[in-house]
Amino acid sequence: MSRRTEQHPDLTDPRIGAPFFSTWRVGTPERQRQTVEEIARTWERRPWPTGDLLGYHVYTGQDGSTLMHYSQWSSEQGYEAFVKTHRQERVDEIDTAVPGIERVGLARYRRYRSRERAVGDERVPGLIVAVRTGFGAGERREEWVDLVLKAVDEDPEGHAGLVSAHFHLSTDGGHVLHYAEWESDQAHDEALAAPGVKASSGSRYRHALGLVPG
Repeated sequence: MSRRTEQHPDLTDPRIGAPFFSTWRVGTPERQRQTVEEIARTWERRPWPTGDLLGYHVYTGQDGSTLMHYSQWSSEQGYEAFVKTHRQERVDEIDTAVPGIERVGLARYRRYRSRERAVGDERVPGLIVAVRTGFGAGERREEWVDLVLKAVDEDPEGHAGLVSAHFHLSTDGGHVLHYAEWESDQAHDEALAAPGVKASSGSRYRHALGLVPG
């Protein structure tokens, strides 16, 4: 069966061969809450669709309008099989309960590198920040990620509120998605306010729903 979990996902799970992120626009904070609950009901009343799906997580945007979805697949083939057999009935049920959802699009990734949480760090992230950085043809995304992680490691005090950071390369070659777990909004604000730090255009989220095989 499908069951809820309060735990944040482990983005470094070596079984994840195809991490996917997508965004929905639902319009208002109330519709955010309604959509999250309808997703939960729709999934919980059905068996877990496939062993290729390791976990599915939904986040509410602080903009009061968007939802971010993160699904952990063992392979892209597993996702494609799910689309053929299980996806549409779930989509239809959610759309019936909450009409007018705008699905902005699904992006496919592979995780490149992470700054994992320190051993013994039991903090529960209070804020998720997702930053999408675009790259032109021929630009080296890996080198950019390496430089960012080097800068973080060289300034541990300025990033004291950072629990972990995970960099995903889009499979189309166009961008990098940086998924960062912060202790709190305040911790992130303080890091951005530090001298020499450029404010990012990242989107802020709260982890709202986790679904795993039960």
